[in-house]
Amino acid sequence: MTKLLLATCVAVCAALPWRAGAQPAAGTEQAQQFTPEFRQLHTAQDPKHTPKIEAPDSVRRGQWFKVTVTVGAGSTHPSLQEHFVRYIALYKDTVEISRVYLHPVYSAPVVTFTIALDEGGTLRAIAEPTHSAGWEATRKIAVVP
Repeated sequence: MTKLLLATCVAVCAALPWRAGAQPAAGTEQAQQFTPEFRQLHTAQDPKHTPKIEAPDSVRRGQWFKVTVTVGAGSTHPSLQEHFVRYIALYKDTVEISRVYLHPVYSAPVVTFTIALDEGGTLRAIAEPTHSAGWEATRKIAVVP
C-alpha cells in the first residue's frame, strides 16, 4: 500500500505545472495564455519598473546585513487595485533567498531583507507587476573573512 501511494504521489506531482523548472507543454491552454512579454524577465532600465537594490559593496562572512529593494529606479511604482507589484524576490546568484508578496493599495513596493552570506556573488532582485513579466536588477557583492 505504501509503495502504491508513493508511486501515485510521484506521478501526480510530476504532472503539476508549479514544480521547479516546469514549463507548460507546447500547445496547451496554459502555454497559449502567456505571450512572450509575460514569460521573459525584463532586464532593461525602466524608471517605474526596474528594481533598485540598496546594499553594501562588501560584507563580512556570516554577518547579518540589510538589503532594500525599491521597485522603480526613477520613481516608486504605483500600488493601485488595478496595477501593483505582486511580489519582490531576492536571489544570490540563482538561489532564491526570500520573497515578499505585496497587497494592492496597502503595501508599498519597498522591501528590506536581512540576510547573511558565506561567499560573494551577485544579488538579483525580481519584481513582478500585474501587467507584465518580472523586472530584474543585479548588484555585485563581495564577502570578506
